[in-house]
Amino acid sequence: METKDRGIFVLRAVVGFGFLFAGLDKFFMWASGTPFTAAGFLKFATTGAWLGSDPKAVVNPTHPFWVSLAGNAGLMSLIDTLVVFGECAVGIALILGLATRFAGLAGAVMMALFYVANWSFATGPINEQLMYGVVAGTIAFVGAGAYALDTAVAKLAITQRIPVVKYALG
Repeated sequence: METKDRGIFVLRAVVGFGFLFAGLDKFFMWASGTPFTAAGFLKFATTGAWLGSDPKAVVNPTHPFWVSLAGNAGLMSLIDTLVVFGECAVGIALILGLATRFAGLAGAVMMALFYVANWSFATGPINEQLMYGVVAGTIAFVGAGAYALDTAVAKLAITQRIPVVKYALG
């Protein structure tokens, strides 16, 4: 196989593992020992930071939106479920190379939302959420490569008849 395919595989696997581990950590409560909820993050960690800004200052213009979400218990239940499921699903899909373009796009959208919510620019505009999002988006753009289940699924007769599915696979 081509060097590019090996590179795409490594990129997919590493980013996929990052997503999967984040989701499993929240599901199994490894780090905290308590059930996951994004409410605390949305209330207290969305104030943002800017180079040289006071740590107590609210610099994120979207902060009121995130706080309003945190105050809605019914919506928080949905958000918590979507975060955990989304991280696990994106991670598994990227690792296996299954529905790669869709998983990459979903991961990029998730990271874009986290990036805006976090608004942490104390060390500059490049942070973990941006990097994960850019890599996930790049994977969505370039596709799965040769070392992927998408390659096998794309050869199925039903997939050949539905071009959008073939493209979504990567």
